[in-house]
Amino acid sequence: MAAASAAPFTINGAVKTQAYLDGSRVKETKALIPEFCRQFYHLGWESGAGGSITIKVHDDSTPKPHQPIVMSPSGVQKEKMMEEDMYVLSPDGFVLSEPLPKSCPNKPPKCSDYWPLFLEAECYHYLSDAAIKLYQLGLNWSTPSHGPIRSPNAVLGSNRNAKVSAKAGTRSPNNGTEPSRRCIVLDIEGTTTPISFVTDVLFPYARDSVGKHLELTYDTAETQDDIKLLRAQVEEDLENGVPDAVPIPTDGVKEDIIPAVVANVEAMIKADRKITSLKQLQGHIWRTGFQSNELETVIFDDVPEALEKWHSLGIKVYIYSSGSRLAQRLLFGNTNYGDLRKYLSGFFDTTVGNKKETKSYIEITESLGVDNPSEILFVTDVYQEATAAKAAGLEVIISIRPGNGPLPDNHGFRTITSFSEI
Repeated sequence: MAAASAAPFTINGAVKTQAYLDGSRVKETKALIPEFCRQFYHLGWESGAGGSITIKVHDDSTPKPHQPIVMSPSGVQKEKMMEEDMYVLSPDGFVLSEPLPKSCPNKPPKCSDYWPLFLEAECYHYLSDAAIKLYQLGLNWSTPSHGPIRSPNAVLGSNRNAKVSAKAGTRSPNNGTEPSRRCIVLDIEGTTTPISFVTDVLFPYARDSVGKHLELTYDTAETQDDIKLLRAQVEEDLENGVPDAVPIPTDGVKEDIIPAVVANVEAMIKADRKITSLKQLQGHIWRTGFQSNELETVIFDDVPEALEKWHSLGIKVYIYSSGSRLAQRLLFGNTNYGDLRKYLSGFFDTTVGNKKETKSYIEITESLGVDNPSEILFVTDVYQEATAAKAAGLEVIISIRPGNGPLPDNHGFRTITSFSEI
């Protein structure tokens, strides 16, 4: 996530300036969040400095997916939060405005480490879900002590065999608990989408378009940020002796920098490297392809029906892929089954960590706010990812799809060939 200066920026094709950020729409939204924070704090819904709130800037001239987002900072007491403490972000996570430094310490409040999750504005789902569950259990959601307002039987009615859905499972009359899933986290390549679509369509498109993309967008803040990130990665690659790494000039002219970037990107794609710098640039290139209808994501036939079913059951579905969050939204927003993003609650990419490392799944577990990692089902086609997720306590299923790589003998995981088996 890169910070922007006061230079003009673009939202949905329209050029905006600092005057827009200082305007009434943004200021009203900035003022609204501290008020909510104080209310939620005094109701006991939020701890002093825990959690975050995001609100989109209401602007009838801008479609909702493109509206800027105001986000509360991290580490500031909710009851003491001020309008000037707010961050303003673009829908893809670019910082348009950040708070001024505090007098002590002499630095601005920090943006939450979990900003990708809050960017999806899911908090209201958790609050409403919690209120409904508490009501079903006969508890008063409006007070921190959650005192009883009626007996559970009054809510359940006369049917004593009825079961009440609880946070970590299904509660039966004998107080037994049957395990249930609160969240499902899906891989993309080889799980929801054929590997061939990625290797034979997406990667070649990015490889063949990178030079043209850089030429057309070179002077934009977004592309300069992409180049800066790639340059840092290449410098690390050169130190580590990574083959085919080519230095990217820091003070060179455009005509020297673009060929160096192209050479590195081509080598990275060929090696199928799962690194943030490459994935971020690829996402920006693919955005052009999807917007021009040159690209359309191929989704396995069983996926849309499963997503709709899980959504209707109240199970939140997230995506975790090495592709950038922007690329993930593009992929599921432009499929052969239409826009499937309405069934998805959020997206995770390599900014939370490598998919083959256990700590990445611990990070996701903490972000999703479950009581137990086993409440999360992770579906992937990669054995190493499955092993890492299992070590973090997640339930894991391995997806067997046409074109997927072989699995080790006696791998010990449940496998499926269709989401209908889940």
